[in-house]
Amino acid sequence: MQERLQKVLASAGIGSRRECENVILAGRVTVDGERVTALGATVDAGKSVIYCDGMPIRPEAKIYYLLNKPKDCLCTNYDELNRLRAIDIIKNVKQRLYTIGRLDKQSEGLIIITNDGELSNKLSHPKYEVNKTYFIEIDGYLSNETITALQSGVWLAFGKHKPVRIKKMHRSFKKSRFEMILCEGKNREIRRMLADHGHKVRTLRRIKIGSLCDPDLKVGKYRKLTEQEIKSLYSMTEKKPIEKKSGKQRYDTVTASKKK
Repeated sequence: MQERLQKVLASAGIGSRRECENVILAGRVTVDGERVTALGATVDAGKSVIYCDGMPIRPEAKIYYLLNKPKDCLCTNYDELNRLRAIDIIKNVKQRLYTIGRLDKQSEGLIIITNDGELSNKLSHPKYEVNKTYFIEIDGYLSNETITALQSGVWLAFGKHKPVRIKKMHRSFKKSRFEMILCEGKNREIRRMLADHGHKVRTLRRIKIGSLCDPDLKVGKYRKLTEQEIKSLYSMTEKKPIEKKSGKQRYDTVTASKKK
């Protein structure tokens, strides 16, 4: 069966499909002795002889971990300063692992680590709008005006951010704590949204990915995902992408009616 080369590489644990596209473009892959440097090539994984960086590509068993990422830990596979990476925390694994999505260096919380490039590609694709829930603590009082703005969608340097949901608020003039649910994954988006409204983020912790959560998993610890959890993750990518609608807001909003 013919498949796109980047999909075969991702299935073999080389990286996410997008990362594998970059590997191909860099000229690091050969198929039946011929170097491939352009996207669009298809191969039969069962018959073609495929090498990446001089090493043969072989299908490998898929593994899935849930990590409660600590602060000062990077969600990347390459760091020239040799700092601690999320994948370094997972011990005694031969497969090449990578994170699905990212949490910035100062953030902590749940992140999936796997060698399943196909699942990574699907869960990271914005069309499926997989919700992520975060616990956030900020300096200052989270005003009703800010809540309304965030839940309506705010403009940042990269464009208008999609609306978010805010719940479980505890507000005071010195600091506010709340949960935020969003479905995008742009770089430092939460910090940038709140900074735009004058708030410095003190704590940012991802506590849920879709329906996947584990309040008992300690910071810096990890565990294997259960078969049911893996099936649940795949089911998120099998749903029909949410259609864009004009008019009514698609997100439930918190009623910002508390008096200061």
